[in-house]
Amino acid sequence: MSKERKKLKDTKVGAWLKDKAPQVLDTVGELLPDQGALGVVKRLLDKEDLPKEDRLEFEKLLLEQERHAQDNVTSRWEADMSSDSKLAKNVRPIALIALLGLYLLLAITDSIESIKFEVKEEYVSLLEVLALTAFSAYFAGRSIEKVQYKRKS
Repeated sequence: MSKERKKLKDTKVGAWLKDKAPQVLDTVGELLPDQGALGVVKRLLDKEDLPKEDRLEFEKLLLEQERHAQDNVTSRWEADMSSDSKLAKNVRPIALIALLGLYLLLAITDSIESIKFEVKEEYVSLLEVLALTAFSAYFAGRSIEKVQYKRKS
């Protein structure tokens, strides 16, 4: 049931690049858009001498691509919530609680002078990225979904 993922060259953005900036498409056409390719494309296009109208058209395509990606996330979350599995319904809150608990445990343990314990910088960076991603997706993402849902109703 796995759906084949489109490469950048096979998307609307890829078609636009083929017409407006083929050398950029040659560079990044085989990448998958959801793996950072669009950011790379945007940086490459910043170096190109494109008319303002073309840049605006590209920005519009990026927004459309982002909206499509958000719709996919929303549909996955809806599928999880309609599932009979308690784990599927609760995995996100459990992950948030685990990350927050780990952070508190490390912060408290690290701050007690009598315990010879120091958190390595690599773990601090990793925990930061995980927490920012999870909390942003859960709270900001859910807020955006609710606003969009109200607009549709």
